[in-house]
Amino acid sequence: MKIIIATPSPYARKARVALREKDIDFEEIIDVPWNTDTLTQGINPLGKVPVLLHENNEPLFDSRLIVQYLDSFEPKPLLYPEDPEDNFSARLVETVADGVCDAIVLIFLENARKETLRSKDWIKRQEKKIYEGTKYLSNHLEEKKYFVGDHFNIADICGFSCLEYLDLRFPKFQWRSEYQNLENYWKIHKDRPSFKVTSPTAQIIEPLED
Repeated sequence: MKIIIATPSPYARKARVALREKDIDFEEIIDVPWNTDTLTQGINPLGKVPVLLHENNEPLFDSRLIVQYLDSFEPKPLLYPEDPEDNFSARLVETVADGVCDAIVLIFLENARKETLRSKDWIKRQEKKIYEGTKYLSNHLEEKKYFVGDHFNIADICGFSCLEYLDLRFPKFQWRSEYQNLENYWKIHKDRPSFKVTSPTAQIIEPLED
């Protein structure tokens, strides 16, 4: 099993953490999907990571689909809860965390454009999603150890990955001081092996033109 990733990507990180939590043997292939020589060409028509390559199976892309596939390939530990209420709750956290990351990506790309082409209104729109989404995560977590239920699952993978992506790409937002419960949550889980070895790091992308 192989997986094409980008080192800053919170979406790729979801799959990378899931593979490690399930103790599945795999190879990571690092790519920069924004660059013209991206490895995703001819594999993922959307040009995104992660992409999971497994023997003679069709390549899988989209982090949610990949983790769902991994749950069927190796059910233990199950990352999408079996209980219907917990399952929907975990998916809601996943949706919000991914949405916050989407907004961070859009701001990052907007700021990568020439300054004269940047839209302040567009950036403010995305920032509102980040602030409201993080507030949602804080309210949902309350003072619990896990986002959903009493065990580690996809909600924790997404929530934790989102928080560290904020640190990497949107450091002006001091979420740690604003939401003490999220800071406490981060401290509880920061030394988890699957998180430590997948900590996000920046990559250099080709400059965006007009």
